[in-house]
Amino acid sequence: MTEPTIARRLERRLILMTRDPGMIRAVEALVEPPWQIVTTTDLDALGAWNELLLYRFLLLDLDEVEAFDPLDVIRILRMEYQINLPVFCFGGDEDIQDEMRLSRADRFFDREEMLARLPEFLRQYGW
Repeated sequence: MTEPTIARRLERRLILMTRDPGMIRAVEALVEPPWQIVTTTDLDALGAWNELLLYRFLLLDLDEVEAFDPLDVIRILRMEYQINLPVFCFGGDEDIQDEMRLSRADRFFDREEMLARLPEFLRQYGW
């Protein structure tokens, strides 16, 4: 296994798990270089667990139950990989949010609030 370089560790990258084209466009409009967005509906497509450590945070769409299971995503991150990557959830109903809380997702927003808070998260994780 190759070690990530210092430059790769310093990249400002976030994961956006959704297939909603409106949300993708809205997030892209708020994110400017040097930040990079990686949009996916498959956590495995991002690579092995150690590759996930190179991302600053994850935006997780709780309304995408047909594309992926949000509970599986958080369980893989927290239980299987034991990674404490910040997970900011948006959308979903109260039941899925409660299940995600029990599985240790970090924060919950409606779609508009997620977009309003995103600049704050970019500043906070821009170290």
